[in-house]
Amino acid sequence: MSYLKLVIGVMGSASGEMSAEAVKKAQELGRAIARNDCVLITGACPGLPWETAKGCKDAGGLSVGISPGLSNYEHKAKYHSPDDQYDVVIYTGSGLMGREVTAIRSCDVVVIIGGRSGTLGEFSIAYDEGKLIGVLENTGGITEHMDVIMRCIDKDTGAKIFFDKDPEKLIARLVDEYKKEFYKHPNIFSE
Repeated sequence: MSYLKLVIGVMGSASGEMSAEAVKKAQELGRAIARNDCVLITGACPGLPWETAKGCKDAGGLSVGISPGLSNYEHKAKYHSPDDQYDVVIYTGSGLMGREVTAIRSCDVVVIIGGRSGTLGEFSIAYDEGKLIGVLENTGGITEHMDVIMRCIDKDTGAKIFFDKDPEKLIARLVDEYKKEFYKHPNIFSE
């Protein structure tokens, strides 16, 4: 029997100040995604998403990057982004903001780690799309202000949000929650 793997997108800080703890958690997050037999998607950028991809690859997982560029040359030269931790890079040519929609819609689950304005945009897309969302706490950026962000949103989209400080526990909770929803519709992925 064949089955589709769960796709987990990790959106987070590509630049700026990142603590050693956030970098460590990003790598642990990638390893947890791989150990749970899930596929990782990131925006193919440096920073915490790249660290997550590194952890995923170190654990033998499958890693996909969604590039804002039209080609590998543009990905590297214009966007100064790495490609060394990805099994597949999809070149959207959509720019930084346009690539976000493709990345989020390609995921079953989205995890936020650190983050600034770009990550806030990705969170907003995921929230409006009614996604299952995880927030990896103690990683800086917008993750430290989610209580305020959630109070400001005040909108029911069907999104479910889980918070945890431990990458392994967060991924386990998200996978379990996704499976609960999947089993409500068992024929979704049947042959």
